[in-house]
Amino acid sequence: MNDTLPSLPVDRITEELLSALGAHRQISSLSARFSGLDLDAAYEVTAAIRRRREARGERVIGRKIGFTNRTIWPEYNVYAPIWGYVYDTTVQDLSECGGFCELQSFVEPRIEPEIVFGLRAAPRAGMDERALLSCIDWVAHGFEIVQSLFANWKFSAPDTVAAFGLHGASLIGPRRFISEDEHDFWFCALPAFKIDLLRDDLVVDHGRAASVLNGPLSAFRHLVELLAGNPHNPPLRAGEIVSTGTLTRAFSVEAGETWHTVITGLPLDGISLRLG
Repeated sequence: MNDTLPSLPVDRITEELLSALGAHRQISSLSARFSGLDLDAAYEVTAAIRRRREARGERVIGRKIGFTNRTIWPEYNVYAPIWGYVYDTTVQDLSECGGFCELQSFVEPRIEPEIVFGLRAAPRAGMDERALLSCIDWVAHGFEIVQSLFANWKFSAPDTVAAFGLHGASLIGPRRFISEDEHDFWFCALPAFKIDLLRDDLVVDHGRAASVLNGPLSAFRHLVELLAGNPHNPPLRAGEIVSTGTLTRAFSVEAGETWHTVITGLPLDGISLRLG
């Protein structure tokens, strides 16, 4: 018989997830075991995990959005975006890590090329994309290493929310600061650019910004509205980063591979990441 959240406190779910994360092991589906674990309860778990991680010295530096790319929804049987926190222990500049990432601490890792925003001002619910652009200090291109605590990437949407938004690590390329007189350019370019993803110099996928909820700014807007309706977690603040979701399919990765991107239509260089 399935338990419900009243008989299984959020703290117990939090402990199970953090234990699995620390041991680099997988667990069975939470939502299959606990019928009360809907999306609202999963975000309550997200808040409890944040408190635990902050208590042990980690610092929230932003959010990641998942499942913004509508072309991958049928693959995962998740049909709406989700979000999770990112921490100073999970985010690093590519220049600081020498373009290298060690995979041994992740379970069933996959790689996703994304656009990342750095916020100069706190966004408000109800802002349109042009207004939200004025809240952005810089734009960068990065890779996210995502992982699944659930075998074979089989899960429900609440599972993904509770399990850290599937976040493993973010490796961020050079930041491109946006001046006010460039807003018109970025507003037009961000929904329209294209990207190629390469494994060891072989193109494995082509991506389009428009697949990400019509562009990274639209994904950002979706996150702002989600947070406005969330009683368990605070809205975005100035200084946070927002990773807006994969521009291509997510691909399994192995040690020894090198992944590259080529971007067309944005003044951002492609990036490269070696895996060990």
